[in-house]
Amino acid sequence: MSAPDAPADLTRNQALVYAALTRAGGPLSAYAILDDLRAAGLRAPQQIYRALDKLTERGLVHRLESLNAFVACCDPAHEGHEMAAFSICEACGKVGEMTDAGLIDRLKRLAARDAFQIRSMTLEVRGLCAECAARA
Repeated sequence: MSAPDAPADLTRNQALVYAALTRAGGPLSAYAILDDLRAAGLRAPQQIYRALDKLTERGLVHRLESLNAFVACCDPAHEGHEMAAFSICEACGKVGEMTDAGLIDRLKRLAARDAFQIRSMTLEVRGLCAECAARA
């Protein structure tokens, strides 16, 4: 799948950060993004974090808590960016974004049983991708 085009209304820094993530094809830490974008004039971590915050708010980027890293959304046009699920290969580090409305609905119903209102959710599933499992 090709990387989605950046929306035209992004700031320069947001567009640079988004391009770095889509180019990477995998998770990057904020400092790895900063290192990648130094030649473009970005020098301070705050520049990266501000751009990442806005990109995350817009659903263009997801934060992977366990990796302390960010990935570009595989399909920014889909709804429900506040709830995402990711497969993370423990051998090669490959990350896949999984979308399943049925799973999200089920989790919302489970939360509602306890009168809990979900604001955001990132589900991270760790294991082996098909390629690494075949080699194991």
